[in-house]
Amino acid sequence: MDERPPEPGPVDSPQLVTFDAILPAAMAARAEASGIKRISTDPLTLLVLSVLAGVFIAFGAVFATTVAAGTVAVTNADGATVYSGTLPYGVVRLLTGVVFSLGLILVVVGGAELFTGNNLIVMAWASGKVRTRDLLFNWATAFIGNFAGAFMTAVLMFFTTQYTFGGGAVGMMALTTASAKTSLEFVPAVTLGIMCNALVCLAVWMCFSARTTVDRVVTIIPPITAFVAAGFEHSIANVYFIPMGLFIKLGAPDAFWASIGRTAADFPSLTWTSFFIGNLLPVTIGNIIGGSVMVAAVYWFVYLRKSAN
Repeated sequence: MDERPPEPGPVDSPQLVTFDAILPAAMAARAEASGIKRISTDPLTLLVLSVLAGVFIAFGAVFATTVAAGTVAVTNADGATVYSGTLPYGVVRLLTGVVFSLGLILVVVGGAELFTGNNLIVMAWASGKVRTRDLLFNWATAFIGNFAGAFMTAVLMFFTTQYTFGGGAVGMMALTTASAKTSLEFVPAVTLGIMCNALVCLAVWMCFSARTTVDRVVTIIPPITAFVAAGFEHSIANVYFIPMGLFIKLGAPDAFWASIGRTAADFPSLTWTSFFIGNLLPVTIGNIIGGSVMVAAVYWFVYLRKSAN
């Protein structure tokens, strides 16, 4: 018997291993599948994950307020400057945007349900794989949970008295930010909301190309930094920013007002009515348009409409 080893056959080509990003057509399929999966989440789980997302976005807002605070000139009751910064406006906005990215990073990597990001479910809806009532239920539940999480974080942050840090600079920045947001006219608030969620949903969309956590983090930072630096309006972030300013206006002690050389009367636009009607309503409308139409509908039309027909 011939015990020689068999002659080697033709050598197969080596398996191709690639770490390239997933291309847009495959991203669209992943986004559609993600939308279907999110719709199938049971209501209680959806609500809890939505509360977490609100908290995560508020964490980014806390970080952003603290970093931006160093650029505000704060005076004492005698008018003497006790705290100031000299960075140019654009640099401050850039830094603020970078640190605010923490919020969406926590949402995407940590796993949570963010109303603005869930506008991408429209891709699955447009393909006929998600019912309209289920889409609206998801959005409503996510918004309620996000609101609760961000608002409760603002309550907790007020009681920490962190707004008194830096000689009152943090609180001054919180008041200034909230006042600016509640001073917006209806149409600018809507359009700023549109631009904001176009960038937020682009960040989430590009995460469908990621293969690792590092990919996701690096993908998220530029679009989120851009929307914050440009001064666009995010409805859920505003559920932290504006109530925080209101809590300070209504409940801060006299020592705080003395430290910044201002009074509550210096922020007349900062009211609960201006929060709900003047800002949250138009910004939410804008966010839905920006995410659902400018991103989800466009990418559905480009990559998924033929398979849906």
